[in-house]
Amino acid sequence: MTTPDVVLTIPLLLRSALGGLLMGLANLVPGISGGTMLLASGVYTHFIDSVARITRLRLAVAPVVLLAVVVGSALMAVLLLAGAVKDLVVHQRWVMYSLFIGLTLGGLPVVLRMTRPLDRAARVGAAVGFVMMAALALAQTSGSGAQGDSASVILLFVAGLAGASAMILPGVSGGYLLLVMGAYVPILSGIDQFKEALSAGDSAMLVQVGLRVILPVGIGVVVGVAAVSNLLRLALRRYEKFTLGVLIGLLLGAVVGLWPFREPVRPVPGDVIKGQVLDTESIAALEVEDWPAQTFSPSAAQVGLSVFCIGIGLAVTTLVDRVGRSSGAGSGS
Repeated sequence: MTTPDVVLTIPLLLRSALGGLLMGLANLVPGISGGTMLLASGVYTHFIDSVARITRLRLAVAPVVLLAVVVGSALMAVLLLAGAVKDLVVHQRWVMYSLFIGLTLGGLPVVLRMTRPLDRAARVGAAVGFVMMAALALAQTSGSGAQGDSASVILLFVAGLAGASAMILPGVSGGYLLLVMGAYVPILSGIDQFKEALSAGDSAMLVQVGLRVILPVGIGVVVGVAAVSNLLRLALRRYEKFTLGVLIGLLLGAVVGLWPFREPVRPVPGDVIKGQVLDTESIAALEVEDWPAQTFSPSAAQVGLSVFCIGIGLAVTTLVDRVGRSSGAGSGS
């Protein structure tokens, strides 16, 4: 992957700010790839080059400024919109998941174009990626996963690593990885609580949420961005077709975990959630986003609306991809 030196211009800084905002939204919404958003904004190759330079301690003003603009814009989008997006996912689950399916499938052409022609290595990689993602999705659906406070911290750190991959890999959704890992709603809730505590000047809550959610996720993101960017360059250089094939498999496998017709069901005494055996009092204090989900039979109208939402998601991601291609955003990647 060869990239030109970063030269700061006003158009580049404006595109970097836009790309950062879109990347922040992408990390909030399962199914949208932050890397794809940066491609569409025309700053992907500059972003990759800047990350690689800084992580190799080749410091210069231009890459530092570009990364500051992208990351700052992304953080602004996350802080301002985390609560609203979380509420939609919790209370309009089947509608949002239908949208996510379309957004996920819409990212597939990005990686397919990078992989052509699909040789044996690419097909094997796609099979490996599909099995990995489908197994992860099914495990999360069945309720398996980390339990307890210490495991939650580890899960949030790993979730930060997963989210960071979407900043680097076009077509791969960090938000979706957080969703199937069971960390999506807790992270968005934590961000929303942090924002509310900041507005209220509640230092105790700031410290609590900061240590419990923000710090482990933040460390995971920083480590992930540094590691994934350099590993990606190495993997693409040595095993290009297999690596791109894995990305294709991850995208296709992601759809397995996005079956939309599931709804939260109020738990009953004796159920175990987050390692705790519930009683009547603890059930009353439990948030809806922590309720278990079960499959339901959709009506004809719900099926129709679901297909419509899938079409919208597919159209949105496809449109972003076309804008990126027409502006030459994917060149050099």
